[in-house]
Amino acid sequence: MSTTEETTTGRAESELCMHTVTPHLVCAGAADAIEFYKKAFNAEEVRRIPTEDGKIMHAAVRIGDSMVMLVDEMPDWQCLGPNARGGSSVTLHLQVPDVDALFARAVEAGATAKMPPADMFWGDRYGLVVDPFGHAWSIATHVRDVSEEEMQKAAREMTCGECPG
Repeated sequence: MSTTEETTTGRAESELCMHTVTPHLVCAGAADAIEFYKKAFNAEEVRRIPTEDGKIMHAAVRIGDSMVMLVDEMPDWQCLGPNARGGSSVTLHLQVPDVDALFARAVEAGATAKMPPADMFWGDRYGLVVDPFGHAWSIATHVRDVSEEEMQKAAREMTCGECPG
């Protein structure tokens, strides 16, 4: 990989097709995370900029039509991943054609299944995995349209009309 400001595909930064919001993940072992995302989510590596000691100071992968940026943990800069912090309060969401297939692929690649795919009241078939680097990924496929009224009613019934306190 080149350490220049060009991507591995030769495109300049402005041509990376970034969306309005792009996750930037801190990983203990960003190079391993890139390989995991390739296996689990069919990610395409777009850029890798290493430090002199071989860590990744910046990388980007494309999953579907979206970019995900990555960096290695750098404790001297207070740059720590979720495993070093005791977990993550963030879930990355993947909307895909076949939740069951991608869920199985992610688990086979080394993710931990937290919630197997099931049909949900909002109309998606939905599951949740945690990758080996501590990042939570929800995976869903839309299976049926649900009206706002149906969704609100089902949510109330699921929580007995109250939020846990």
